[in-house]
Amino acid sequence: MKKHLNTLFVTTEGAYLRKEGQAVVVRVEKQTRLRVPLHNLDGIVCFGRVGCSPALMASCAKGNVSISFLNPYGGFLAAVTGFSPGNVLLRRQQYRAADAADSTLAIAKEIVAGKIANSRSVLLRAARDISAPDAQEQLQRAARRMANDVTMARNETSLDALRGREGESAATYFQVFSSMISPQATGFAFTTRSRRPPLDPLNALLSFLYSMLTHDARSACEAAGLDAAVGFLHRDRPGRPGLALDLIEEFRAFLVDRLTLSLINRRQIQSSDFEITQSGAVLLKDKPRKTVLAAYQKRKQATITHPFLDEKTTIGLLIHLQARLLARHLRGDLDAYPPFLWR
Repeated sequence: MKKHLNTLFVTTEGAYLRKEGQAVVVRVEKQTRLRVPLHNLDGIVCFGRVGCSPALMASCAKGNVSISFLNPYGGFLAAVTGFSPGNVLLRRQQYRAADAADSTLAIAKEIVAGKIANSRSVLLRAARDISAPDAQEQLQRAARRMANDVTMARNETSLDALRGREGESAATYFQVFSSMISPQATGFAFTTRSRRPPLDPLNALLSFLYSMLTHDARSACEAAGLDAAVGFLHRDRPGRPGLALDLIEEFRAFLVDRLTLSLINRRQIQSSDFEITQSGAVLLKDKPRKTVLAAYQKRKQATITHPFLDEKTTIGLLIHLQARLLARHLRGDLDAYPPFLWR
């Protein structure tokens, strides 16, 4: 079992990372701000104008500690990784499956069914926790529609139809998203999903955390020996990690959306924690961004029983387990890919 390690997030503009002994040292304006043993890390994520020494990048590559460079919005720019541990035979099987319409559709169906089922579970959990009758009814009504979407997704006969079903279900889900937000959490009303760039605080927070989840999915693909670029639901596109995007679908609502709602409803993040750039994009300010990252790391350390494997693990390792289950399916050890289903 993969040990749950930590990800080092570096958000301070102008920071420089270097290797000293067996540790990574973060320096800002020629002063050491942090020292972390490399063996305690499984990844480093740098936001904005952050630099790394060649010696540190080489050591991380050798030790399978990925370094990702993101823009201030959390958008992926580049990554430093070592030699892929992937088994060439597994990757050949992945490519063959991705090129075959029947196997691609079968895997994509399970991914979409898992996403819709978990989104529905989030709505039902919220309906139990809130006291407003109107909001409860809205959430329960949407959940009933999405229950049908799970069944229909598994019966679709083409990728286009499956993607259409996923889109309709996502629209149903986000239409009632505001019903899960406390009336006291002003400034976070949901109108529509905006991504590149996010145009309001709620979308900015969602997009930022989805980027963190995508980083974790990339690492999970590499660790399982899979090619993060070759997906099934998300088809090939230059520069897009299709398989990583496939893997995060089951975790969007369960991990990111629930954490977003928790941060907002508990007033840990407020609308004043965001700024609007000249382009109109909405961006988390530096201090609240650190609050969000700390909450994300804490949530990933919580324990849960994996529904398919029936064993306890941390939330942060779930996406690694799903990558390994997909690898087992591609090798022929499992008849079908079992999506993560939160209960």
